[in-house]
Amino acid sequence: MFVGDMVQEDSELATKFGYNPVFKREFGYLATFSFAVSISGLFSTVMTTMSYPLEAGGSSAVVWCWFVSGAGCMCIASSISELVSAYPTSGGLYFTISRLAPDSWVASISWLTGWLNLLGQVAGVASSEYGAAEMLLAAVSMSRDFKYEIDTNTTVGVMAALTIITGCANSLSTYWMEKMTKMYVIFHVCVLVSCAIALLVMTKDKHSAEYVFTHVESTSGWKPIGFSWLFGFLSVSWTMTDYDATAHITEEMSDPERKAPWAISLAMLFTYVAGFLFNIVLCFCMGNPNDILESPIDQPVAQIFYNSLGKGGGMFFTIAGLIIIKFVTFTAMQSLGRTVFAFSRDRLVPFSNVWTRVTPWTGTPLYAVWISVFFCIAINLIGLGSYAAISGVFTVCSIALDWSYCIPVLCKLFFGKFQPGPWHMGPFSTIVNIWACLWTLFVSVIFVLPTAMPVSANSMNYACVFLVAVLFFSMIYWYIRGKFVYTGPITEAVADDLSESDIPTAQKTDKGTPV
Repeated sequence: MFVGDMVQEDSELATKFGYNPVFKREFGYLATFSFAVSISGLFSTVMTTMSYPLEAGGSSAVVWCWFVSGAGCMCIASSISELVSAYPTSGGLYFTISRLAPDSWVASISWLTGWLNLLGQVAGVASSEYGAAEMLLAAVSMSRDFKYEIDTNTTVGVMAALTIITGCANSLSTYWMEKMTKMYVIFHVCVLVSCAIALLVMTKDKHSAEYVFTHVESTSGWKPIGFSWLFGFLSVSWTMTDYDATAHITEEMSDPERKAPWAISLAMLFTYVAGFLFNIVLCFCMGNPNDILESPIDQPVAQIFYNSLGKGGGMFFTIAGLIIIKFVTFTAMQSLGRTVFAFSRDRLVPFSNVWTRVTPWTGTPLYAVWISVFFCIAINLIGLGSYAAISGVFTVCSIALDWSYCIPVLCKLFFGKFQPGPWHMGPFSTIVNIWACLWTLFVSVIFVLPTAMPVSANSMNYACVFLVAVLFFSMIYWYIRGKFVYTGPITEAVADDLSESDIPTAQKTDKGTPV
């Protein structure tokens, strides 16, 4: 196909879904795949979350929770890929509600889906930035032979600075974002492979295979220990999430109905397989699990690096983890900014006319990016009062995002309006969709429970607090203003031509065009 023909097809695709093309389509196959891989940030996210399965059930939980939960996550990713192929817009899964649900239900269902997705993405970026701050300070402490003590106030301050850096990177044009993203996957694979080889070669006293795959040991306080073991699912669920981030940049890539689902499915498969193998390597080389869990830098994996590779090797791979997680935040913030832009385009959030502005010299929605930066910093400020609340940010990311994905999948199953795109699962679609929803329901119950017993202010799981608070705000905003100005995903042309008070009077056809 000629380039001119592809550009014409991409413009027609955007018009088909009711949006005027406003972004340059710079992302090719490699950059799109790299973007999808970078969202998981496998190496660094395992570093920040390995403590959960290790405390929950020991080495067996680290290995087998990844294997089991990863399979459930792959079903969610495949279900999302199918929807993104059919409806590739920067609104992501939120937009699909307008095509999957009955007209009378579109506004209410898409409103709920949109706010869950927004909460999940903000929590995802915020928790990643907090993890980046912890890694940076861990490297500093390691360089000073652990004589530098890390406190929560310093971590929050470093987090804020790193988030601002992420905002600055996202103030660049799509051209430069594409160049940066393309380099990521090569760097990530090199770090993963070199780290695994170095650990296996340099670690003198490795655990046996029997210990790695069968040893069960819990320090969580939950009884029976089999129930405690289930909390290990958090690590993989936080790593393998934000699947639809690639969907939010579909208006910045050519041939999005093929590239986006291809990138999502392949990237998640890579994360699943490579993550399983990397966790096995870590368990062979970790030494006494209680010693690394009690590390003075609160980073068990960084402590493994230090113990096995020495000060130099430990610092090198900890800093490599920092670089990787910053790539995660760069791409996740890009996705979040495009989400705020898309939701504002449809009048879902307050002050929508501000966040839909595209800056001429970059061709990107800078206002949407910087309001995202503000809220990512704000949500992490709770760390000044309680470290346990920060754990809730990690948890609510998985819950909110996964349910924002399952709602459209349920609409697809119940209402029968789905028209498949070029990427679809054929006869396996229904069973994969059903398992994705059942798995999400199962892990959601686990993730709202406290991870340690007995329950106290310091061990409480605050994920449900964040979830209820945001849903309560969205409900209040719905009754105060939303139901008067919001009718679901609308065309950009209508958003430009109609005032907010006029929008409810516009009736939409099956194609989303007012008549």
